[in-house]
Amino acid sequence: MITSHNAAETFHFGRQLGGELQRGDILALTGELGAGKTCFVKGIAAGLGVTQEVTSPTFTLIHEYRGGRLPLVHIDLYRLETSHEVVNIGIEEYLRGDGVTVIEWAEKIASLLPAHTKHICMYVIDENTRRIEVT
Repeated sequence: MITSHNAAETFHFGRQLGGELQRGDILALTGELGAGKTCFVKGIAAGLGVTQEVTSPTFTLIHEYRGGRLPLVHIDLYRLETSHEVVNIGIEEYLRGDGVTVIEWAEKIASLLPAHTKHICMYVIDENTRRIEVT
């Protein structure tokens, strides 16, 4: 468990994790709106050596970043309601990808996630503080 006291610490923890990730890793992020999931993903991207600007894929659903140590796929399921909608965006292909896949709102597809998925839960403690648990 990590306690982050601000966005910079959340980014830093993501960057540390990004430096350790391997080909085929899948990260399932959960946490309420404003918990810092996208900030955390920006850190992961930095740790992987991605130089492109990382933005939330809330409306496009999927962003792919190349040019780092490994490809990064950032998926945001916030706007999807059913597992059928998730399957229709081709999620299964990304779960077998050749880089790192990070999924925000992953609880929506818990039954589809492979056993080796790393689960990261982000909890809002107060306006700036977050508790980040990795399992």
